[in-house]
Amino acid sequence: MAKASTRRGASAKVKTAPPAAARKKATQVIATSKKAAVKSTAKKAAPPAPKAPARAAAPQMAAPRKAATAKAPPKTAAGKVKAAVSKAKAALPKKTALPKKAAAKTVAPPKKTTARKAAPPVKTVARTIAVKKAAPRRAATRVAVPTPVPRRARTATAPRKAPARKLSGSAPQVFTVSHLNQDAFKADGLRPYAKYRDLGIAAATSGLCQAHVIRFTPPCTDEVRKRHLHQTELQLVYVLQGWMKNEFEGHGEQMMSAGSCWIQPSGIKHTVLDYSADCEVLEIIVPADFTTEEIT
Repeated sequence: MAKASTRRGASAKVKTAPPAAARKKATQVIATSKKAAVKSTAKKAAPPAPKAPARAAAPQMAAPRKAATAKAPPKTAAGKVKAAVSKAKAALPKKTALPKKAAAKTVAPPKKTTARKAAPPVKTVARTIAVKKAAPRRAATRVAVPTPVPRRARTATAPRKAPARKLSGSAPQVFTVSHLNQDAFKADGLRPYAKYRDLGIAAATSGLCQAHVIRFTPPCTDEVRKRHLHQTELQLVYVLQGWMKNEFEGHGEQMMSAGSCWIQPSGIKHTVLDYSADCEVLEIIVPADFTTEEIT
């Protein structure tokens, strides 16, 4: 009881004492309470327990778990002292931190900046790149593809016949035939240096066409070589045997031999230059009645 009264008196004095004195008394009280707690614990301290063998180590490890579930032991005198000390510390006035003096900031003088010479502007050449815009893609439209129709085989058409040309002769034509007869060659034709065999075509066609075989009699004289022309619609000559040399206006000299055939256009100027002793030709002329002109 005496100790308790002394503690109460001390706490009352701490409350009324100035802050510095209260701190000194509090520290003294704490020191004395610590010493008392140490003495009390030293008296009650039990002798050390004997060491357990190595095999019993496993059960001792599980002991703390059981202790956790057990009820807390009653407070000892040391515990009470600690509680009183914590209350005394709480009762002490807290130190108020003095406001820190703001250090006067010295403003540094502005630095002198040396004027740098501005670099000449770099000329930049602007390059314009033509960007082709991609054309927008059109939506693919489905086009109906027509199914191919098999082509029909073309039937061969007969060639068109040219319309029959009306000939100048109005009289009908008759069938005729002429066989070789040496006595049929007569010197009553156009040329006195040749003999003619009339094939009867003029009479059969009513004067539409004339056909005869001519045998030239040698020699070829200047009378034969007279230049002349014929006014006809058609004049065709075919060499049956021998040879014959002629000259045609615009075509020069032409050598005709057996098997040679030519057409003399109407009005072309020509000359018989020479012929062989056995020269024989077939001549067909339209119409049967035509004119011959000598050129002097």
